[in-house]
Amino acid sequence: MFIDYAKIELQAGNGGNGAVAFRREKYIDKGGPNGGDGGRGGNIIFETNPNLHTLQDIRYKKMYKAKNGQAGGSNNRTGKSGEDLIIEVPCGTIIKNLENQTIIKDLIKEDESHIICNGGIGGKGNVHFKSATQQTPRFSQEGTKGEFLSVELELKVLADVGLVGLPNAGKSTLLSVMTTAKPKIADYPFTTLQPHLGIVKYGEYQSFVMADIPGLIEGASEGKGLGHQFLKHIERNKILLFMIDIEEQNPIDVYNQLMDELVGFNKDLLDKDRLIVRTKFDTVSEDVDERWSSFPEEFIDISSVSNQGLNTLKDKLVSFLSAS
Repeated sequence: MFIDYAKIELQAGNGGNGAVAFRREKYIDKGGPNGGDGGRGGNIIFETNPNLHTLQDIRYKKMYKAKNGQAGGSNNRTGKSGEDLIIEVPCGTIIKNLENQTIIKDLIKEDESHIICNGGIGGKGNVHFKSATQQTPRFSQEGTKGEFLSVELELKVLADVGLVGLPNAGKSTLLSVMTTAKPKIADYPFTTLQPHLGIVKYGEYQSFVMADIPGLIEGASEGKGLGHQFLKHIERNKILLFMIDIEEQNPIDVYNQLMDELVGFNKDLLDKDRLIVRTKFDTVSEDVDERWSSFPEEFIDISSVSNQGLNTLKDKLVSFLSAS
């Protein structure tokens, strides 16, 4: 199951208390203080794992706690530090403070890590409190509390190319043909209910990542049809590949609808490079030229069934990516 949102609570470990202890050795009647410091509390660290693609494993556990530091001991022994808690998340995970919605960290790179909650500091043992007027301090310092935080996790898919189109425009079929991804494909709307990623190989050494985003419907920018959950994944794509069925009766209306939904969600999406393709070219009818004669943008004709135009599409996408 693809899960791209979670709310959890984080509790870092408390610092251990400092010890109250004195030297007790033969022939030393009045040994001085030798209580050791408490150990540091465990931190809570988020770390990206390139093999993860969903927040599913995190969503169903509400509280995450790191280990507390242990108390100090006699003979100046420092308590053992609490073990850090490492939470693995997919690349593209945004961590927000749930209370004020500020972004704490945006984890984009592979094997990137960041401390979100710091463990408490261990308290000082009584050896630190000996002075000329206080030769036998019978007190120590308590460890500090570990940080507590409620956070919101949001996953936005990282891809070079995002497929944009109405439901059943051929996005999943294209992804399955150009990559090794296996999205569900059927001849009815909303077959794709979650983003799918695939790697497109180009030549011997080059490749890029393509994302199949669930189809957009009118009102998606206002949240209709889970629009917000889908559109947010487009924000990180470098190129938007608009896919319009060649048999659409009003292709300009479809294009304008897609543009309106993107702008309604985030105007910055207009700044991204975009490319238009006419899909299902193998089903072309006689009056297609008339319906597309006044289309405002250049386009490429493709057929995922016959592979027509796919090499041209790859060349164009690589050219865009190389220039960006």
